[in-house]
Amino acid sequence: MSDPTAQAVSVITCPECGKGNRVRPTPRGTPRCGNCRKPLPWLVEAGAATFDTELQSSVPVLVDFWAPWCGPCRAVAPALEQLARQRAGRLKVVKLNVDEAPTVASRFGIQGIPLLILHRDGREIARLTGAVPLAQLQSWLDQQLTAEPSP
Repeated sequence: MSDPTAQAVSVITCPECGKGNRVRPTPRGTPRCGNCRKPLPWLVEAGAATFDTELQSSVPVLVDFWAPWCGPCRAVAPALEQLARQRAGRLKVVKLNVDEAPTVASRFGIQGIPLLILHRDGREIARLTGAVPLAQLQSWLDQQLTAEPSP
């Protein structure tokens, strides 16, 4: 039986030159465009089999727990896409559909969505519940990432 994470490759389009780039869940450093070498926005979809691999990153990881039937989840999606573009090379955004990965949702005690969980060095450092506008999301993220990490 093959390892499902071995085939977990995302194709990310470079916003600078438009070329598609294949990116593995845990590249060394941060992903860059193979054509123009600019940092790529790192927004990927994870499933139960690939979730833990996606959390392993050299940059902070923001996980979006969502479902397709959730209106607020759909409302916050464009802000997350914009955030991934703005923080290309400095943040990885992982989307997890809780309907398709209920064991992962249960592991994190998810009781309501949308829920954003910020991870640094593989550890959870903060949670934000609900659909928030981009400016509030940026402010929250900046505050969390500049705070001293707890031991």
